[in-house]
Amino acid sequence: MDHSPGFLAIAHDARSRVVEVSVHDVQGLLRGQHARVIDVREDHEWDAGHVAGATHLSKGVIERDIERLEPNRAAPIVLYCGGGFRSALAADALQKMGYTNVQSLAGGWGEWTRQGGDVEVPPS
Repeated sequence: MDHSPGFLAIAHDARSRVVEVSVHDVQGLLRGQHARVIDVREDHEWDAGHVAGATHLSKGVIERDIERLEPNRAAPIVLYCGGGFRSALAADALQKMGYTNVQSLAGGWGEWTRQGGDVEVPPS
């Protein structure tokens, strides 16, 4: 994807404050059910397929709805998007809201699928 310079600047700034984890790390967390994995992509992206076991809460509403979904601010949360930029922005925002164990999947959905991560595709 061809991102604008301004978007890349704010995403890189957020990434400087966010822990990024690998596909392998997330797979381990999912196996042990040690983290909530949240897809912050848009509805049409989620509908095309998503990480097996993930919850959908798009970047546009995550700050509004996260406290209902996960009230425990110390709970382990991994966010992902298409390539790791939006999830870093969302993770940075959650940290500003007091969430202390938020991570972003490095490379996002693209890296997840390249490495053969388990996916779900909702029935049409």
